[in-house]
Amino acid sequence: MRLLADIGGTNVRFALLPLGASVPEDETNLICADFDGLEQAARHYLSTVGNPTITDAAIDVATAVTSDFVKLTNSPWAFSIEQTRRQLGLERLAVLNDFTALALSVPELEPAELRQVGRGAPVDGAALAIVGAGTGLGVSGLLRQGRRWIPIEGEGGHTAFSPMDEREDGVLRVLRERFGHVSTERLASGPGLVNIYRALSALDHSVPRELEPHQIADLGMARTDARCSETLTMFCAVLGTAAANLTVTLGARGGCYIGGGIVPKLGDWFDRSPFRARFEHKGRFSTYCAAVPTYVILAGNPALRGLAVALNAAA
Repeated sequence: MRLLADIGGTNVRFALLPLGASVPEDETNLICADFDGLEQAARHYLSTVGNPTITDAAIDVATAVTSDFVKLTNSPWAFSIEQTRRQLGLERLAVLNDFTALALSVPELEPAELRQVGRGAPVDGAALAIVGAGTGLGVSGLLRQGRRWIPIEGEGGHTAFSPMDEREDGVLRVLRERFGHVSTERLASGPGLVNIYRALSALDHSVPRELEPHQIADLGMARTDARCSETLTMFCAVLGTAAANLTVTLGARGGCYIGGGIVPKLGDWFDRSPFRARFEHKGRFSTYCAAVPTYVILAGNPALRGLAVALNAAA
């Protein structure tokens, strides 16, 4: 057996991958805050599936992997790759960025695991763009090389936020006072929903309610709170601009795929949001973007399938 782990800012998802298999088994979701770190969570998971003998593992993390020491951007978890490998008794431990793993899963997805938003048709063999909002904003891409897809390990969620209208200008001013550098992730993420909501409240000289991201999203979709509705609308518009920026940067005429934990939960509300209109609002490249399809990833735990691809490719 081989171990797979998809580590986000909030959740860690584990699975087993039998030798020679490509489909993960025994998938389980745990809450990161319930454990001191990766080793403890992994041991707990393995104990629940009978403590199988594990020789290899592949994990993805919601941060850049630049050295042996890994510190998650939106989580207190941190670990040494080599130390963790030894502690878990592994021969090999591969560590990827979480959206690199998600990107690797995209060619494996079935049509029923995707929902297209708007028009457009993919160009065969062209690059693919992957972006998604959860605890943070993940960004990746796939480039075709012969029969293989080569993933891009990037941190595009931390590029500077680009406002597109006066209201977004105002939100940027408020957030700049707080953060200095305002990345796109400061708006297009779960915490970003709270940031937008509070910034809009400040612009309107009103006292914000103490709301969690999911409460803002629920009230926004229900249209029972005007500021929550504006917040969710702006969130989708900002995500549309970010997706278009990534698409033109990569030349991703094969399609732009939307993952993460937030958008799939918005259902068809997202389809009616400003996301697609903003995606196509690209000045001289509006026609270019209008021809690129955008898809919401509906599959459960797709990054685990991407980890399986990575582990099998390295075998």
